[in-house]
Amino acid sequence: MDVILLERVENLGQMGEVVKVRPGYARNYLLPLKKALRATKDNLTTFEQRRAQLETANLTRREEAQALAAKVDGLSVVILRQAGESGQLYGSVSSRDIAEAVTGGGLTIERQQVTIDKPIKTLGLHAVRVVLHPEVSIGVTVNVAQSAEEAAAQAKAVAPVAEAPAPAEEEAAAS
Repeated sequence: MDVILLERVENLGQMGEVVKVRPGYARNYLLPLKKALRATKDNLTTFEQRRAQLETANLTRREEAQALAAKVDGLSVVILRQAGESGQLYGSVSSRDIAEAVTGGGLTIERQQVTIDKPIKTLGLHAVRVVLHPEVSIGVTVNVAQSAEEAAAQAKAVAPVAEAPAPAEEEAAAS
């Protein structure tokens, strides 16, 4: 199915491009969220008439997102969870949990804006990306700990760690 993109869609294309996508993706995601239009002759002429208006609105939203990103870039949030002795959580930290913590930290976002590369199932610092606009994203450090004291101790670490190094890597580094 061919669609006209009304905004930039990651890994698909820029605004105004006519791209071929699977019917389910268009029907269930792009069309309901008003990210695209079906590529018919009528829609192409309508889009060309509205193009300047859409580009202006997109530019305004992007500038607002960039200003907000400059204020809150490098935000760090603490999420308290129960875990076993090995540091494994009794569940996982979801995008909803992160969105609520970031909202508590002063930035109002929705869970759909949180991009988690892999599930957070261990204690520690984790880097998460928050997409404020299709062209603007910020990095947020999620500090998962069992208590506020443990979170403060983990916050003293310099860089977020996605996962602990394997024991074989530690032995190789020690030799």
